[in-house]
Amino acid sequence: MKIVVAPDSFKESLSAPEVAEAIARGWLRVFPEAEVLLRPMADGGEGTVDAVLAACGGERRELRVSGPLGEPVSAHWGWLGDATAVLEMAAASGLHWVPAQQRDATRASSYGTGELIRAALDAGARRIILGLGGSATNDGGSGLLRALGVRFLDAEDEELEPGGLALARLARIDVSGLDARLLGVQVEVAADVDNPLCGPRGASHVFGPQKGASAAQVLALDAALGHFAQVAAATLGKDHSGFPGVGAAGGLGFAARAFLHARFRPGIELVAELSGLAVAVKGADLLITGEGRLDSQSLHGKTPVGVARVASAAGVPVIALAGSLGEGYQAVYEAGIDAAFSLSAGPQSLEQAMAGAAAALEARACDLARVWRMARA
Repeated sequence: MKIVVAPDSFKESLSAPEVAEAIARGWLRVFPEAEVLLRPMADGGEGTVDAVLAACGGERRELRVSGPLGEPVSAHWGWLGDATAVLEMAAASGLHWVPAQQRDATRASSYGTGELIRAALDAGARRIILGLGGSATNDGGSGLLRALGVRFLDAEDEELEPGGLALARLARIDVSGLDARLLGVQVEVAADVDNPLCGPRGASHVFGPQKGASAAQVLALDAALGHFAQVAAATLGKDHSGFPGVGAAGGLGFAARAFLHARFRPGIELVAELSGLAVAVKGADLLITGEGRLDSQSLHGKTPVGVARVASAAGVPVIALAGSLGEGYQAVYEAGIDAAFSLSAGPQSLEQAMAGAAAALEARACDLARVWRMARA
């Protein structure tokens, strides 16, 4: 018997590797002789580096970089043996680095993410995978570009201060100092949103409020990013602001596409490729996936559905375990998931559910294995 376990993390509770290990423990209680392959997954956001390293056996590295508001933070990144660097924007410029009362989308900078890219270049990377999501910033990726040698100048030819709001005074972009090593590197962006840079569905309007932006600041930031896009188009000869996904991570997707010539791919697709999921599911009897919550929104780039597509192509049935099943979760049945179950065995608080997630996953996986054993009898 061959079982593949390929879940996402349970946010603020368990990492994807921890989820996979708990499910495996439950299954092996019933089928100790089973071959259980662990392939922890992620969608490009937080947890992507750890998921890839758990599957590929790469090296986890730490680097002291500039946090969203300029304070030093310790960010991690991954190094694979084929000269591939795996980075998470959130590791350096994530919202979790800024206490709620200090969040300031007008000043927050993605400079630290650029420092991660620079470290990957120093290591000799030939391919850089950059996961977007969970950002504290709304600077259009201008901070990232500064760290890589780009200068943002006002009408007096003075450097602009960090942050998205300052881009309203942008007069000229000097790209002459952009790190030349990027020319020999393939940059791939892992993102699960398709927002443009500006407008009602842009970075500022959709994501700005959760980063501390007031209604007035959202309008000002949107206008500033629009101006940035205009100056960038004049500098580069092409307007990239309307492409799907460039509004991800406070517009960092825009900088990646326009200045780094990044290729955009769904996060789960990239992680599945790196972890060898398609090879793992060949000949498998079952794939078990999961995430903290399954609902109708899980169809839009979320891990369980992406994993199910890979398994379905190999003719492997899929069962999903979720912390909770939300409204419309049945829609996942049309996307390759054959059955979905909630972990909760009864009424409990969110805190209780999160604290007991590992034990609940193990118990539910054991229950599934017992049912599987009956069906095989």
